[in-house]
Amino acid sequence: MLVGPPAVGKMTVGHALAARTGLRLFHNHHTIDLVLRFFPFGTPPFQRLVREFRRRILEEVAASDLPGLIFTYVWAFDDPREDAAVEVWSAMFRARGGRVVFAELEATQEERLRRNETEFRLAEKPFKRDLAASRATLLANDAQYQLNSGGRFDHRPDWFRLETTHLLPAEAAERIAAHFALPSVGAAPQAD
Repeated sequence: MLVGPPAVGKMTVGHALAARTGLRLFHNHHTIDLVLRFFPFGTPPFQRLVREFRRRILEEVAASDLPGLIFTYVWAFDDPREDAAVEVWSAMFRARGGRVVFAELEATQEERLRRNETEFRLAEKPFKRDLAASRATLLANDAQYQLNSGGRFDHRPDWFRLETTHLLPAEAAERIAAHFALPSVGAAPQAD
């Protein structure tokens, strides 16, 4: 699981990690952008559908013969409901003998604001294309939530915190893969 604040590079590093490991990438906007076509962000139907789509996809992957999954998530570390959701998702894999590891990405707010406008991000996340609104949301979320762990999990063997401000996505992916001894199996096809 790749976690961190908006525009820290979770999706981009996830793509590089998928190419390195052969695991499939399920980034959080796969569900968010789908549901935004029907319901406004944060509304009860939006929250129910995003939660249910994620749960069902993770359940099916956990029960499948896929070797694993890369999942990205913006975790509000000051909200106990977020801790509970991550634990439920992780338990699906652990109950079947899977290993769940966490890479927390960090970058300066200045760098994240720059990344928020990259061509790749905007191509993958259509609802981020209103740059003024996207920037305002990023700043508001930074002010409202604790989006980095502050070292809370650094003692855990399944946790790796990585400062990415000056790293290329492939470098970050390589450090994550090396830290967790993930196999290098080449590129795997990604679902559209």
